[in-house]
Amino acid sequence: MVPYRGRLALRIARFVLALACLAWYARSAEERFTSILAVLAAYAAYAIGALFEAKFDSAIRAGIALIADALYFGFWNWLIAAGWLGWPAAGWPAALLCGYLLASAAILHDLRRVLVTSGVAVLLALLFAPRGEVAIVWVALGAAGVAISEAFLKRYLERRLSHTLRHNVIIRSQAQGAREAERQRIAADFHDGPLQSFISFQMRLEIIRKLLSRDVEAAREELTQLQELCKTQVSDLRSFVRSMRPPDEGVSLPASLSRMVDQFQRDTGIQASFSSQNQIHDPAETEVSLELLQIIRETMHNIQKHSGATRMALSMGMRDHKIEIRAEDNGSGFPFSGSFSLDELELLRLGPASIKRRVRMLNGEMQLESRPGQGTTLEIRIPV
Repeated sequence: MVPYRGRLALRIARFVLALACLAWYARSAEERFTSILAVLAAYAAYAIGALFEAKFDSAIRAGIALIADALYFGFWNWLIAAGWLGWPAAGWPAALLCGYLLASAAILHDLRRVLVTSGVAVLLALLFAPRGEVAIVWVALGAAGVAISEAFLKRYLERRLSHTLRHNVIIRSQAQGAREAERQRIAADFHDGPLQSFISFQMRLEIIRKLLSRDVEAAREELTQLQELCKTQVSDLRSFVRSMRPPDEGVSLPASLSRMVDQFQRDTGIQASFSSQNQIHDPAETEVSLELLQIIRETMHNIQKHSGATRMALSMGMRDHKIEIRAEDNGSGFPFSGSFSLDELELLRLGPASIKRRVRMLNGEMQLESRPGQGTTLEIRIPV
């Protein structure tokens, strides 16, 4: 849709041309006819009225205006051909009328109407051109070529804009889905982590309150255990908050993983190591790096909370354009035994759901080997 000021400028141009043509006829015609003056004056009055309707433009009104402008252009050329106006002086208003007609068509209308209007303008110029004079025909052809070229360009830009808008809608939808999935993940992590610690904390406080009235020594021992629980709770909260932090800007993926492993060892007391094999290129998309870091965070959180491990080793490498990550611990393992792929884990409904979902979203591969009482090995391969 053309802005209001653009439409108003076109209507002002029409009004000026209408008055100029009326004055030209009144000054130049040797014999003035009331009917011709009436037609010219009617078009000028229409041009004046159109100035006040620019804000209320519609497709129907724009179509009517295009027809009126084309008829007026043809009428002026007929006046020249009939000898009422002198040639070539009267050719200047005709050229300006032709230019205005095709410019307004190209700006306000679609390609189909521009093609029809261009054909009509050229046909009128051919029909009413003075004998032996083809200047107005060339003007009409040139203006028609410019108008058609502009119409094609406008259609191309409109299609590009439409494609961009659809793409933006898809991106917003995907972003909304990602935010919703992340909210669900945070809610699930909070429920399984810090919230459970708070519930346990509240239950132990209630036990201590009851013991204070019966057995002070038992209450003191329970309080000591509660202090240990608080330490665990603080560690869980730190891990939970850290899992929501983005990676350090400008730091490579191996460096970020190395920092995570060092922080994990300081917070949990679990012996942890990290090794990086050959040269690793960070993924081109930042979202892939974020998801990989989140997978490792959840893996280490599961080791800390569920495995009872005293040692954890994380390694990273790259092969066949895939980032390979391997996490191994000496904990209790999962309740099941054996080695399973991602498809097998989903089919059997085994393994960490959040990690499986993230690996699937990255079009990756996953292999989980569980050795009850001996530990777990998790291997992940992500294409980059």
